[in-house]
Amino acid sequence: MIPAKFDYVRPASLTEAVSALAEAGEDAKILAGGQSLLPVLRLRMAAPSTVIDLGGIPELRRIGADDDYVMIGSMATHHDVVRDDLVNEQVELLAKATATVADPQVRHRGTLGGALAHADPAGDLGAVALALDAEFVVLGPKGTRLIRAADFFQDYFTTAIGEDEILTMVRFPKFGGWKSHYEKFNRTAQAWSMVAIAVALKVDGGTITEARVGLTNMGNTPIRASGVEQALVGKSADIDVAKAAAEHALEGTAAPSDADAASDYREHLAKVLTGRAVLAAAG
Repeated sequence: MIPAKFDYVRPASLTEAVSALAEAGEDAKILAGGQSLLPVLRLRMAAPSTVIDLGGIPELRRIGADDDYVMIGSMATHHDVVRDDLVNEQVELLAKATATVADPQVRHRGTLGGALAHADPAGDLGAVALALDAEFVVLGPKGTRLIRAADFFQDYFTTAIGEDEILTMVRFPKFGGWKSHYEKFNRTAQAWSMVAIAVALKVDGGTITEARVGLTNMGNTPIRASGVEQALVGKSADIDVAKAAAEHALEGTAAPSDADAASDYREHLAKVLTGRAVLAAAG
């Protein structure tokens, strides 16, 4: 199907992008990698008056760091993230989860910021951002503001980004030396997750001293598995501990039922995959 007619704008700077968004109003759409937006346009599930393409702003693709954070521009592609040495060293869980996104073609076009702003609960990166306490930098007419991951995901396909704001960067605290794993269950290699578990562990002498766990597709938003984290801290990284911690995986969840899986099947998967992810992360 052919998309409905719209105006196309490709700003060369963030200032121009914010101005274009303000001028276009609430019917505008931001184009990042286009892997979510373009299919929606072709199906005419959205008919924006203006599409604002961020691909002409080089600074949005930068990856860097300061003393505390790895800072990834919203237009950095999944391919950029997976191959970046800094990300692999300091935010290994993000690199591992991103490597499971769709297929190589999508990873070369899709962007970190676009995926997170789209906020599909079956998307792989929201659980990672939540588990690792990422921070989202957004820019609007009133300036820049910072949104914690715990406040960013609000509902199904809904985030805290304002209608007149643009996501410019995602900041991840450094987790150098942590062990991690992303355990994903899907029908085919390119499919969305039925359920997935993001785990990052700090292990000292065989004892788990800190744990971060996020759940994918177990509710309308990514979910932080605090009960699992608490059950792991101070324990040995072994099979019995992993199984016991996995019993807490359903706390605070509301698994959906759809064509891929019923809610009770997802609940079963969440427990099994949590145990696997913990053991894999611990090595």
